[in-house]
Amino acid sequence: MRSDIIKSGYQRAPHRSLLRATGLKDSDFNKPFIGVANSYIDIIPGHFFLNKYAEIVKEEIRKAGGVPFEFNTIGVDDGIAMGHGGMLYSLPSRELIADAIETVMNAHSLDAMICIPNCDKIVPGMLMGALRVNVPTIFVSGGPMLAGKLEDGTILDLNSAFEAVGAYASGKIDEKRLHEIECNACPSGGSCSGMFTANSMNTLCEAMGVALEGNGTIPALTKEREELLRKAARRIVEIALSEEKSEKFRFRNILNKKAITNAFVVDMAMGGSTNTVLHMLAIAKEAEVEFDLNKINEIAKNVAHIAKIAPALSSVHMEDINKAGGVSAVINEVAKRNSSLGMQCDKIEDFSGGTDAKSANLQKNLQNLHSHTANTGICGGGLEIDNSILHLDALTITGETLGERIVNAQIKDTSIIRTNENAYSQVGGLKILFGNLCEQGAVLKVAAVADSMKEFVGTAVCFNSQEEAIKGIAGGKVKAGNVVVIRYEGPKGGPGMQEMLSPTSLIMGMGLGESVALITDGRFSGATRGACIGHVSPEAAEGGLIALIEDGDKIAISVSKGSLELLVDSKIIESRRAKWKPIKKEIKSKWLKRYSLLVSNAANGAVLKTEL
Repeated sequence: MRSDIIKSGYQRAPHRSLLRATGLKDSDFNKPFIGVANSYIDIIPGHFFLNKYAEIVKEEIRKAGGVPFEFNTIGVDDGIAMGHGGMLYSLPSRELIADAIETVMNAHSLDAMICIPNCDKIVPGMLMGALRVNVPTIFVSGGPMLAGKLEDGTILDLNSAFEAVGAYASGKIDEKRLHEIECNACPSGGSCSGMFTANSMNTLCEAMGVALEGNGTIPALTKEREELLRKAARRIVEIALSEEKSEKFRFRNILNKKAITNAFVVDMAMGGSTNTVLHMLAIAKEAEVEFDLNKINEIAKNVAHIAKIAPALSSVHMEDINKAGGVSAVINEVAKRNSSLGMQCDKIEDFSGGTDAKSANLQKNLQNLHSHTANTGICGGGLEIDNSILHLDALTITGETLGERIVNAQIKDTSIIRTNENAYSQVGGLKILFGNLCEQGAVLKVAAVADSMKEFVGTAVCFNSQEEAIKGIAGGKVKAGNVVVIRYEGPKGGPGMQEMLSPTSLIMGMGLGESVALITDGRFSGATRGACIGHVSPEAAEGGLIALIEDGDKIAISVSKGSLELLVDSKIIESRRAKWKPIKKEIKSKWLKRYSLLVSNAANGAVLKTEL
């Protein structure tokens, strides 16, 4: 066992003495030591109950023959940090979380790990840390919040509260209605109820095979969620007790290029948060997997958008997806799309996992899936497939392949999860744009954009910070036909790449959602909807063209072409560049100053440099 380095042999008598002080007995030193990485924190609705969830996990680990050691990471609630200087700390917290996981696990040489995240940066931070440690690890989140509801039947979520601010500011609702929405939008514990960043990442953990079925959709604070915790705890001990399984299920053996591709496939099918692109690029770098932004558009072309979840112009929430069949049903349907079975194999037995009944069902099901295919190639064993959009042969932490996991999954409600034939769109819900304004790329959640805004030319109104933009929008500076430009909010320039839910919600709440676009080198909350383009790279602080836009310039957005262009003569741009000086923000925080010096731009995942 890895933990023998801290507990075996006469030289480790002092170490065992310290461990005995925590309650260990002689019988414990032959058991695997399991890290329980908890993100419990009182101020986050998705996390305030995770201390109780950790107790369930630890109890089950002990019953199964392991020794649990709980430790905590920090967490930032993006909704609470939104719209003020607190948001500067949100994305940087991802790096602190990854460092904390690496530090505790490697300092104490623990054998395996269960991660209990739920919200925003905490999930990707833990994934990045787990990749560094590379021991068997299972992710089991706290689960999504239920949607809120008003007495008149109106369905609510966090986004409703943010947009109500804009509605109140423009006189569309009164103070009583605002208060009513405030009191009902977030009715219980859990990660915010729509396909915001937290639920997007928890869903992608299923797609990548590092979490059990139901991780992304089973609601928080339910018996079903508690059973998922117990099942995860039993499984991690089962792996840790076996030297062979401990080697087979090392984290990098699961979270690899196939898993990352599968994550983006599911992201496209479900129209996840734009933040998933930022985080998955960072995760890919930790996994030492090359994955550029162009590959995302290639995936999008081959994946139908079959689940439209709030805030994507929908009243569907995660609890509805859970009832309709969950993530497995989505993956099963995606696998039927044209020739995109996504299997790289010599013959079907290579990924069937054996000859038992379940494997036989898998083979039968895959042959059925083949009946939906067209434009195929030939695999060595005679099964016709294409070049691997979805990898059903990817290993999962439960020991199944992804194909085995989803073989019997069915859509239970086609009004919630649609079939490929009846998809909202025959292309995925996210798109990477390129153009002179974003030579290295920018990200758009197409699933949340009204059709009328998918081809748009508007007049620039520029702000050099989110705070300026909030004041300008609320003050009536933005009119129909404008493109709001918010710059110097990238990873370096912010620093910390603030989310822009406050300005985007103001735009929507003021009734400008189908006549105003917004571009930024910052990023958006998963709750953002509308023609909002983020992650513009290069960012303003590093001399990107977004820094040279002036009020009144024309900006063209084309979803069909995948382009974002500043319609200004190149000679005028050259003249502006010659005069340009970057805006230097005063950074009082030592941590944020260090972060701004080391961080890469969004096109590179906003990861920290390790070489100077």
